[in-house]
Amino acid sequence: MYQILLNRLRDTLARHIQQNYGITIEIALEKPPKLEMGELASPVCFELAKRLKRAPRQIAQEIVNQLAPVEGIARIEVAGAGYLNAFLDRAAFWQSALAESAAGAAIPQAGAPAGGKVIVEHTNINPNKAAHIGHLRNAVLGDTFVRLLRHTGHTVEVQNYIDNTGVQVADVVVGFMHMEKRTARNVRALTHEPRFDYFCWDLYARVTQFFEEDKSRQALRGEMLKRIEEGLGEEAEVGQIVAEAIVACHLRTMARLDIHYDLLPRESEILHLKFWDAAFTKLKETGAIQMAASGKNAGCWIMPWHQGEEAPEGEAAAEDADAQAKVIVRSNGTVTYVGKDIAYQMWKFGLLGKDFHYARHPHAPAGAALWVTTSEPSDPQAPPFGKAATVYNVIDARQAYLQQVVTAGLRALGYNAEADRSVHFSYEIVALTPRCAREMGYELSPEELKKPYVEVSGRKGLGVKADDLLDQLEAATLAEVRQRHPEMPAPEQQQTAHAIAVGALRFFLLKFTRTAIIAFDFEDALSFEGETGPYCQYAVVRIRGIRRKGSEVPGASPALSNEFLAKIFSGAEGQGLWELLLLGGSLDYATAAAIGAQESAFVAKYAFQLAQSFNNFYHKHHILSETDAEKRAFLLQLTELVEAQLVRTLNLLGIEAPEKM
Repeated sequence: MYQILLNRLRDTLARHIQQNYGITIEIALEKPPKLEMGELASPVCFELAKRLKRAPRQIAQEIVNQLAPVEGIARIEVAGAGYLNAFLDRAAFWQSALAESAAGAAIPQAGAPAGGKVIVEHTNINPNKAAHIGHLRNAVLGDTFVRLLRHTGHTVEVQNYIDNTGVQVADVVVGFMHMEKRTARNVRALTHEPRFDYFCWDLYARVTQFFEEDKSRQALRGEMLKRIEEGLGEEAEVGQIVAEAIVACHLRTMARLDIHYDLLPRESEILHLKFWDAAFTKLKETGAIQMAASGKNAGCWIMPWHQGEEAPEGEAAAEDADAQAKVIVRSNGTVTYVGKDIAYQMWKFGLLGKDFHYARHPHAPAGAALWVTTSEPSDPQAPPFGKAATVYNVIDARQAYLQQVVTAGLRALGYNAEADRSVHFSYEIVALTPRCAREMGYELSPEELKKPYVEVSGRKGLGVKADDLLDQLEAATLAEVRQRHPEMPAPEQQQTAHAIAVGALRFFLLKFTRTAIIAFDFEDALSFEGETGPYCQYAVVRIRGIRRKGSEVPGASPALSNEFLAKIFSGAEGQGLWELLLLGGSLDYATAAAIGAQESAFVAKYAFQLAQSFNNFYHKHHILSETDAEKRAFLLQLTELVEAQLVRTLNLLGIEAPEKM
């Protein structure tokens, strides 16, 4: 509701200024530091003063005297040297917030792509081993951003890119065929064993050591990669078996966190359906890439980092050019990740002139529609994919340079608008606190114990597997639930424990800004106190208990008059009630800020603040024992409004609010 009023006031001010002063100007609105100064404030008169050569306070007073009434705004005052401070109509806000909360309507925000589809690509785990905690941050960030976009009226397509012909898969195939001496048939049988992804996790670490022991063995990687890309021999068959089995494992892991996808585009189809060939032709025709004739990149197709500049000449200059270029096609003819990603990004925007073939995925979660690309004829029932207006690629900050190369590739082809709408949704790594690492069974050196966090490495086999983490979280919460609710049936105990564990994990991964390195810790995440998922969930449980008891009180819901509302929001007590109502009606403001900044932490912060504010309210007011029937009705309705908004906020974060905790 708050965002609606903000937009309404902004539009009214912009219109008034244009009509009366002939100036088109961006209206900045902010929250004043104190409620006594209103709920909205604008410094626009200071900018107008520069243009009109007049005092800002004089302009502000003139605007206040002439501005047409704004629905939902009680009054506007001039403050300080020329601020415009707006005071909301509290009774009207109450009625509107109740209606909005009851309806649960999604409100499209300013700046949304008009009528255009948004593609969000996230998760993107190499299909060569089990998912780990770092992958979970990617998936949780991406899934939450999708929920926010859909809540605010966007049409969103969720993609999870499967790099099934990449180096990581090639390494595991080397492990199976050269170290384990297994055939395709042996590997296929192994995929039916429990936790095949864990087996591959260990094998991948062993392959890394295998290469380090003898650098000449790395030639096997190149040979294997080429055969997999070209679909040749038993090597390609083993690569396909491994990738398909690991993807099925990843889908099961993500389903535990209620994370799902619309489409799994596979790298193999980008190659087999000649996506790369089409992109390669366009890149060569425009001169966006060139064949390196000398230096360490000799024989490679490269994209100079500084587009439009002539390639340096001479031996020293050639070395500089190597440093400023990104290899798109290796000298052996295989395409790098970034080359295939340029083709993929072009397809997302509908710029390639080609389309995938689609099939239903055999391991889709029950009741979900999941599609995967295929080289076989397309299923005629497949929905249209691609052709986005905006694309968000959720990829960690270490890949920033590669994402810049993809965008540079679009610009080199003349697709500047699409390059502008290609967004790298970046984030930092997830590590472990030393305490958490020890709890997971890792032996740490004295030096590591002194560090604030312990880094993980999938290539070295060091890290927390996602399923292990979820299992341990659920085991810890289940023990607590059993202790608190021994009367609860076992299935309900397990369901409650699962909801708390997922809530703890998702909230922990979301409450930090994307640029922060996270050091995960079990004790911190599972705490019922402080800024945690369980704290927010428990606020809902408490509210539901109040609501159940309140429904038993006769005459608990009389109609509330405007006179009563004006009185209840006045004075010191009323100010506290108004603060809770204003916060409860500001979910749309939090989601708009989160989408604008691509920062889901804003919504996590909002959930915690709302839960914390309700708990303060709960301790100050005797809701059920209030003797004034009208006030008791108000307190109960305010409680229900907070519940609805808090449940909705947690849903946006992918967190379920259990009935008991």
